Amino acid sequence: MAVLLTTGQAATELGCAITTLRRLIRADVLPGLSYRGVRVMIPLDVVQALHQRPPAPLHRLSAREIAVLRVDAARRVDETDRTWIGYAPHLGPSHLLKSLRGWWRCDPTSIATAGLLPITLSGYVVAVLTGLDTWQRNDQGRYAFPDARLAGYVTDLAAPTTELPSTRQDDRTLAALLLGTRLESHSGGTIAYVTPHPAS
Repeated sequence: MAVLLTTGQAATELGCAITTLRRLIRADVLPGLSYRGVRVMIPLDVVQALHQRPPAPLHRLSAREIAVLRVDAARRVDETDRTWIGYAPHLGPSHLLKSLRGWWRCDPTSIATAGLLPITLSGYVVAVLTGLDTWQRNDQGRYAFPDARLAGYVTDLAAPTTELPSTRQDDRTLAALLLGTRLESHSGGTIAYVTPHPAS
């Protein structure tokens, strides 16, 4: 019989806040969850798998700076061009791309130079955007990348299990390199910037 942990116990095992873990639960990227009333129970082996996810190998990328888009679990919105914002794999590639693509305060040149934008949820890379060569600026000083492509995304973070919808091999290679890895970033905004360090 599988050992089950409460969200509090699982968060302690992972060394994170309960709110951080609940984002992963709401995004539906953790397998084997069970419910006892209002309590969510998480299999111990899933928690251990999350704990063992390796750090993102940013040193294998040529960019000197990598922008990171930090998102929450998907929620419905009433916008003209999309009905969801945030991350949830059940949305499928088309709706997921729309839900992740937005207007951000960022350095567009840095993002375009890197050639990719990792998407993190609770510190794990759950999707990768590419096709960031061109951008638009609005009146609020925010930028959008209208030609962005969804190179890949995670459906099960514990395994991890991924989908690679892009037909371009360079997109698929970047996505396979980063998806399911841990990528911590710190910022007061949606976009954070990290500097790759040499492999230890």
